[in-house]
Amino acid sequence: MNEMETLAAFYKRQYDFMPDKLCKEICHFNVFKLEPFSGNHSKPVPYKKRDYFKITLLIGESTIAYADKAIQIQKQALIFSNPQIPYRWEHTDQIHQGYFCIFDQSFFHHYGNLNQYSVFQPEGDHVFELSDEQAAILAGNFERMLTEINSDYIHKYDLLRTIVYEMVHFTLRMQASDHLNKHPLNAAQRIATLFLELMERQFPIDDVHQALGLRSASDYAEKLNIHVNHLNRALKEATEKTTSQIIAERLLQEAKILLKQTSWTVSEIAYALGYTEVTHFNNFFKKHMSVSPLKFRHV
Repeated sequence: MNEMETLAAFYKRQYDFMPDKLCKEICHFNVFKLEPFSGNHSKPVPYKKRDYFKITLLIGESTIAYADKAIQIQKQALIFSNPQIPYRWEHTDQIHQGYFCIFDQSFFHHYGNLNQYSVFQPEGDHVFELSDEQAAILAGNFERMLTEINSDYIHKYDLLRTIVYEMVHFTLRMQASDHLNKHPLNAAQRIATLFLELMERQFPIDDVHQALGLRSASDYAEKLNIHVNHLNRALKEATEKTTSQIIAERLLQEAKILLKQTSWTVSEIAYALGYTEVTHFNNFFKKHMSVSPLKFRHV
């Protein structure tokens, strides 16, 4: 399978540039209309996983190759994409209009756990056929997003999170598309789901004296009662990432949040993330961000 697409790669593919602020943000959200990417303007959408979440309202006929199945959309549908499942759009020239929003896991830090909702779980339903009335309601939500993201309202990102949750709950009340049948998770996906749930239980870190109990692949393997090699193979199959890479990405995400949103010292943050030596934390952070924790805090 092709390499997982990052947010930077998405902007490069669609716009041939990467926003300067993308490298400096601790979280990301954006919303778009589909028209510039559909019809005569459509580009191939490669079959691969993405490291971000996406919600798409699509008006028009199309086919989405999603995990191990192809789903035909007859008129209009709402589609939820998550980093664990690859997908590809086909017949995008037949899409008339629509909207989509993209965001990363960090965007909902302190605002609930996306993974608890079935529309973002590997075994859940992800494509929902819509009536005209349902499509109109959801289109209104996306229009609100477009208005808010371009506003000067100081709390606009809180409002955007609320609108995303409104759409999730609206969808969960609906009957899933008849074209979808639930497919049981394979062993690797089950282990990956359990691993990610276990990891997220440690976050967010709210107390300076709260130190992480699980930091290594062996820590998680012991907690899940499986051999560490079994865990490594399962995560590589399900996510295309190593166990160490997933752990490091989550630690880095939390470190960035704590540096920007708390007044804790770098030493306190290092301890909370399980580092016994602050120099080890500094080296880890600089390796991934190319700047020291203090410089990142003041950017």
